[in-house]
Amino acid sequence: MLICWNLNSVSARLEHLKKVIKQNSPDVLLLQEIKCINEKFPHDELGDLGYNIEVFGQKTYNGVAVLSKHPIEDVCIGLEQVVQEQEARYIETTVAINGICNRIISVYVPNGAEVGSEKFKYKLEFLQRLYERLSHLKSIEENIIIGGDFNIAPEEIDVYDAKQMSGRVCFHIDERKWFRKILNLGYIDSFREFNRDMQQFSWWDYRAGSWQHNKGLRIDQILISPKLMDKITKAGVLTEPRGWERTSDHAPIYIGW
Repeated sequence: MLICWNLNSVSARLEHLKKVIKQNSPDVLLLQEIKCINEKFPHDELGDLGYNIEVFGQKTYNGVAVLSKHPIEDVCIGLEQVVQEQEARYIETTVAINGICNRIISVYVPNGAEVGSEKFKYKLEFLQRLYERLSHLKSIEENIIIGGDFNIAPEEIDVYDAKQMSGRVCFHIDERKWFRKILNLGYIDSFREFNRDMQQFSWWDYRAGSWQHNKGLRIDQILISPKLMDKITKAGVLTEPRGWERTSDHAPIYIGW
């Protein structure tokens, strides 16, 4: 099992994370928005639960990590050549599971703030770099898993009100086109593959009773390369943690094998 979760601060949600681990015992965890530098990540506490850990951290904002019960190799951080000048949003690793080598990626796509803003422009530029990297990886025909907070709801079924969300950040056509381009490379949206007609969200705003009224978005995804998809048996959202006290505004998502 692989679990992917935007924690909205690992220090604030550490007990929640440990609870999810103890309930599900995943082989691999992909984390986003850990909001800490590498040295402040709880290596010891999570290592004691049996995980090897690789982190690309950043003070106060962003940050991604890969945790695995299996050895982690070939670590690559960032989508730009000068890592020190970029936000901590992408970490790429290789992990062998059941004798199969997999390239496993944790990604945190920028939110974009507001359509037309500089942050929205940066989001589209990031998506272009992500597309280029995933296009390259697809060309060498590896087993690939990309999990993360994409900050994009791909289709109308993935938002609580498509008419209201139309043209807004996380459901703007320019973002959705990039997501579709990534799928057109051959990657498969694992949740939608197993849940064709289900409306299930992964994020609910803290405000206006969004969780209580199920006004959410499915902006977290796990994408799988075709050959590996044959090994996947299920995909879904663990909604229970979203209802916990002082929790992340995202629910963990998962695939099973």
